[in-house]
Amino acid sequence: MDHVQEKMAEHASREPAPATFFTPLNFLFLAAILYTLYLTFRAPTPATLPRPPPPVVFKTYTPRTLLPFSGNDGGPVYFAVRGKVFDVSRGRNFYGPGGPYSNFAGRDASRGLACGSFDEEMLTKDLDGPLDTLSDLGRDEMEALQGWEERFNEKYDVVGRLVSVEEFNQGKA
Repeated sequence: MDHVQEKMAEHASREPAPATFFTPLNFLFLAAILYTLYLTFRAPTPATLPRPPPPVVFKTYTPRTLLPFSGNDGGPVYFAVRGKVFDVSRGRNFYGPGGPYSNFAGRDASRGLACGSFDEEMLTKDLDGPLDTLSDLGRDEMEALQGWEERFNEKYDVVGRLVSVEEFNQGKA
């Protein structure tokens, strides 16, 4: 039994292993505490507001002064419907250069939209003459034009009104 007692004495004389602080569990706990402190005391990120769109300037246009707004060279695309001038630049792929409705850009599109035609003869030829009164259009055509106008009112900004050169020169604009 000496041998057994010797082993027990040897085992008892050993110092217990020092408790170590560096265990994986303690590292995870410390990381969680540090992350929580970081979230609590970090500087808040400043709120950034989106830039507002540029202000809409309401102007009076004549057929000649509306003509440059055809979207060429990346400029804005405007056209008129029953005297209202719409900024349709957001729909540049439809109304700008190369788009299916590009012949209306910078022009009075009322007759063409009412008749469902993109033909050149639907556009006013005399830019200094009176505006198209659309008086010869039928009920169906006027309803179609009203539908287009309502759609444009919902989607695009009205940036002005279209008047004849004579009205503009008389100061009725």
